[in-house]
This record gives sequence, structure tokens and C-alpha cells, in this order.
Amino acid sequence: MKNKLLFSTIFAIMATIFIFASPGTTKASMLEMEAQGPEVTALQQELIQMGYLHTNATGYYGPATTQAVRQFQSDFGLIVDGAAGMQTDHRMNEVTSVAKAVYGEARGESFEGQIGVAAVILNRLESAEFPNEVNGVIQQQNAFTAVADGQYNMTPDQTAYEAVKQAWKGYDPSYGSMYYYNPEEVTSDWIWTRTPNLSIGQHVFAS
Repeated sequence: MKNKLLFSTIFAIMATIFIFASPGTTKASMLEMEAQGPEVTALQQELIQMGYLHTNATGYYGPATTQAVRQFQSDFGLIVDGAAGMQTDHRMNEVTSVAKAVYGEARGESFEGQIGVAAVILNRLESAEFPNEVNGVIQQQNAFTAVADGQYNMTPDQTAYEAVKQAWKGYDPSYGSMYYYNPEEVTSDWIWTRTPNLSIGQHVFAS
């Protein structure tokens, strides 16, 4: 697991320990088997969108939801316990943020090309030249066209989520690239100073 992703996981675990050890904290922050209510419904809707839950959102945390959470935790390097606490919630938010960027930037590209875009985001997360958390990388000024033009706010499809999963597991068809661009739509000459690694679809991936 990449260093910053590992740090993110450790941070989330420590935050969970702190909050649950604090006086006055309710159990609403932890969803697990037999929980019910709107928070469970919201979780189920996210899992359905990501392709992990294949039933309707019922608002009841039963075996199907538990298994969906367990699979998500396994895929994204978390402790696999089937309970949706702060650590899982934090990781789900990170994954959704990357999926939104992938969908906004590359939904017309091949699956390989979409994985490449996700990999670039994770590669930046590992670099000291970029912010050290997912939203910081994505929201960095002028970093992604989709953020600037609002396409980032579109709802990602399951292909975008699957691309993020493959990149998170370590598959990097961009070969460590930190940048990508469409040579037909370049608006800054600066990008030409980057070293091209390869092209996937309409995007050139570069270091």
C-alpha cells in the first residue's frame, strides 16, 4: 500500500479511537449489523452506486449490507469487519472523490484510460510536490479541467469506481505518470515541458 494511503488509513483509525473514547459520543458514527435508519439508507445507496450492494436500499443493516461493506474494506485496504465506522466512511469519501474526477475527466475513454487517470491522482498523492490528501490533490487550483468546468459534480458510474479500485490496488497503466493531457486541447505551453510516457486513447500521460 502506498505510503500516503497508509497514512490516511492510520489517521482514520486514530480518529475513530479518539471519537469513540470521548464522553457523550453516540453510536451513530458506527453502523453495523441490525442498525436501522436514514444513515443506513445513505450507506446502502453509496454501496449500490459503487457496485457493492445488489439489493434496494432498505434502511436495515442486514447480511447483504455487511457483506458489501466487507468487500469494500477488502478492496481498499481496510480492516475487514463488516461495520461501517469512521475509517470506512473516510475511505468511501476518498474513493468517491477520485471516481468523480475520473468520470468528469475520462468517461469517454477506455477502461484502461480511466484507470490511468485514477493512477495519476494516486501518484500525485504519493509525491511531495502535491497535497497529501485526496481532496487536496483533486481540488488543487487548475489541476483538473473537470473541477474547473463543473463536470466533477456529475455522478460517477460503476466503471469509474471500478477504475479507481484497480488503481488503488496498484495497477498503473500510466507507468508512474504525474500528468496527463489531451494534445488537441492544451491551453498552457507548460505541459510540453513534461516528459511523455505513453498515450492511452486521447490522453498523453507524462512525468
